[in-house]
Amino acid sequence: MILSGKEIHERLNKDIFIKPFNKKQLNPNSYNVKLHNELLIYDAITLDMKKLLRTKTLKIPKDGLMLKPGILYLGRTHEFTETHNFVPMIEGRSSIGRLGLSVHITAGFGDIGFSGYWTLEISCVEPVIIYPFVEIAQLYYHTIQGEYDEYVSNKYQNNEGIQPSLIHKDFK
Repeated sequence: MILSGKEIHERLNKDIFIKPFNKKQLNPNSYNVKLHNELLIYDAITLDMKKLLRTKTLKIPKDGLMLKPGILYLGRTHEFTETHNFVPMIEGRSSIGRLGLSVHITAGFGDIGFSGYWTLEISCVEPVIIYPFVEIAQLYYHTIQGEYDEYVSNKYQNNEGIQPSLIHKDFK
């Protein structure tokens, strides 16, 4: 079952934490999140899972930044979130998808207990100009059945910014 917007609002600062929160971003069954003003791109032609990969930071100016097809951009939400007792999920907004812009490649599924900024894996089909603090994606929340353990991670929990892949830690 997915929580309604009214239920998301009712659960704020209890099970669901969204900072900053703006009621104008609340939808009937989701909450719109904004793109922060920075992106990362990998500084390598080949991405090796076993290595810590170098990245370059791109600032998104107020007048926009053109994204190009064939490049993976990592961004993050402007909002810091924390969720207990529900499974948080993220999807791109339909208006964004209609521009051929994907905001998460395979990482739309959150874990109960996750606390941090959501890293966005952004790619585009055609060149597209993006802007800082645009409402780019939406969070929604599923109920869970059965006992569970909350998410614990030394990789992504309580992150401070955009998180490149840390899969290299799995090989140690």
